[in-house]
Amino acid sequence: MRKAQKGTVHNMEIEYTVMLKKVIDEFTLEKIYLPKDPEEVLVSSKDVNRPGLQLSGFFNYFDSTRIQVMGNVEESYLATFTAQQREVSLDKLLSYKPPAVIVTRGLEIYPELLAAAQKYEVSLLRTGDTTSGFMAALIALLNVELAPRLTRHGVLVEVCGEGILMLGDSGVGKSETAIELIRRGHRLIADDAVEIRRVSNRALVGSSPENIRYFVELRGIGVINVRRLFGVGAVNITEKIDMVIQLEAWNPEKAYDRMGLNNEYVSILGIKIPALTIPIKPGRNLAIIIETAAINNREKKFGYHPAKELLSRLGMSEADFPETTE
Repeated sequence: MRKAQKGTVHNMEIEYTVMLKKVIDEFTLEKIYLPKDPEEVLVSSKDVNRPGLQLSGFFNYFDSTRIQVMGNVEESYLATFTAQQREVSLDKLLSYKPPAVIVTRGLEIYPELLAAAQKYEVSLLRTGDTTSGFMAALIALLNVELAPRLTRHGVLVEVCGEGILMLGDSGVGKSETAIELIRRGHRLIADDAVEIRRVSNRALVGSSPENIRYFVELRGIGVINVRRLFGVGAVNITEKIDMVIQLEAWNPEKAYDRMGLNNEYVSILGIKIPALTIPIKPGRNLAIIIETAAINNREKKFGYHPAKELLSRLGMSEADFPETTE
């Protein structure tokens, strides 16, 4: 669910919320009390909270936008209260109107908790899962659904296990290269519009908008459905972005990197991704070049740098290597 929208069609940053209904459906939560349609309840925080301190009356730095999760510790603490004390404590907690309270381990729902939920119209749910396991899965879901994201004009393919984002001007040959890679056994993630999400401080994940998923436009042929033509093994829904390849028309006046000593990066949503610029001219097989680039990128992840090994064999020391550029 979109919350706000900034930028242009081809470079669009979006802040998202997620419907409580998706959380309920994802974890098959028991609906104890729903004041309204869960599609209308929007969760905006990626964090969740166990309200132990709040039950004792400490509300400094309390974030009411977080889903509240109550497990054995909270239930046991509430058991030490009288019914009147529970009523006061839970009334104070739910007066902040969090998006939902979820009780784990199939624990008993105190009447005071249900009464406070009804009074302040807060959704009350229950799961049989353990508290730690449920929270880990819930946070993972929220991190994906609420991740900062933008949409870039390009093509995302999975080549030899590497997510390759191909960028370049319209008509440069991105879609045609993707089809050739598919015929060589690799997979399409997105064509034309790639939705990129920052799912952690180190990882970007790309996917296709649902309405154009699996479709590719080939000039002279038209629109094709890759899944229909090449089978379900030729597509995937999401893929981590491991490398960005910029395709551009060959410029004879430009000096292209011939050794590959310099590590270049591009920053997307604040995360640096290894990048290459590949010039295009007749006779170059882009599919094979991108395939090789993907495999070489995997080699570098394992600490092997072929250009440095070659220079080392030629008797050059580490001090002679050009410094890395970003």
